[in-house]
Amino acid sequence: MNLGHPSSAKKSSKKSGGNKAGKSRTKRQTSLQIEFDDNKLLPMLFGSHNAHLAKIEQKLDVILNSRGNTVAISGPQDQAEAAEEVLTRLYDQAKKGHEIDAAEVDGTLRMVVSGNGEGNGKTVHAEDYAIKTQKRQIAPRSPQQAVYLDAIDNNDLVFGLGPAGTGKTYLAVAKAVESLINGEIERIILSRPAVEAGEQLGFLPGDMREKVDPYLRPLYDALHDMMPENQVAKKLENGEIEVAPLAFMRGRTLSDAFVILDEAQNTTAMQMKMFLTRLGENASMVITGDLSQVDLPSGVRSGLRDAVEKLEGVKGMSFIRFTETDVVRHPLVARIIKAYDKQDIGNQYLKPTD
Repeated sequence: MNLGHPSSAKKSSKKSGGNKAGKSRTKRQTSLQIEFDDNKLLPMLFGSHNAHLAKIEQKLDVILNSRGNTVAISGPQDQAEAAEEVLTRLYDQAKKGHEIDAAEVDGTLRMVVSGNGEGNGKTVHAEDYAIKTQKRQIAPRSPQQAVYLDAIDNNDLVFGLGPAGTGKTYLAVAKAVESLINGEIERIILSRPAVEAGEQLGFLPGDMREKVDPYLRPLYDALHDMMPENQVAKKLENGEIEVAPLAFMRGRTLSDAFVILDEAQNTTAMQMKMFLTRLGENASMVITGDLSQVDLPSGVRSGLRDAVEKLEGVKGMSFIRFTETDVVRHPLVARIIKAYDKQDIGNQYLKPTD
């Protein structure tokens, strides 16, 4: 297959019908070689003590040998070709001045193998979905993140559902910032339920901003990751960016805006209906939440769950579901989520005891 930029990385291959001991006879073995044209980029591409190469070897079950400006790849054909694709994409990113760290390697691996853990030739190109903000370019690090970004581009209302660490809120904020920079909208509105679904803030010390800021901090953090600090402060002051608890949305019509509701699993059904009906002309709305992390009082139905059941299939909106395979934090996070989900499923079948 034709991968990458031939002028940057020269490739050759040698296929064999033989098999390594212990390997499945159905997997054709192959040997590939990539030659890179800029030796200065190779330390970053390979990682400290070849850590990036080791990660690719482990994930794809191939053997990588580097000598000078070449890398030899050997292993089952599909996996070897996937490793070739990963190295080519990472090298192209390095040539563009992007840092190649462990997270970038993990993300590229996910994109190349389409999240199924095997090199099968299915690829999704992260650069096709890249988001440009003032401080950085942000690209999806899993195929489902690319699906999510595509949904935001093509629908006025998108629900991002799934566990923490899958990039639901971060990518939504990035799209909002890009839309504001490009003049597609006039303002960004970021909201969360504060404290609890009842928005009972009165018992907390300080003025209103001091009461709600701790609950909105993740949204501020995302903004500062994409825009210079002085620009964030200026836009917060002049109203181009508004970060407010859900209760502040009541009675408003949100037009010419990119609106994000985060932690939506902690809304009530009434609050969710209120928020959804705020959508005005030339506005986009993204609602994110994790239905396994509902903090509502016992007996109170999640507004996010209610909305999913009532609205799925309605024209003009999209529901994107993430799983632990899309987690882009520490690898242990995905394993933790999977273990908890397994336990929760098991508990559904336990009989209540006296």
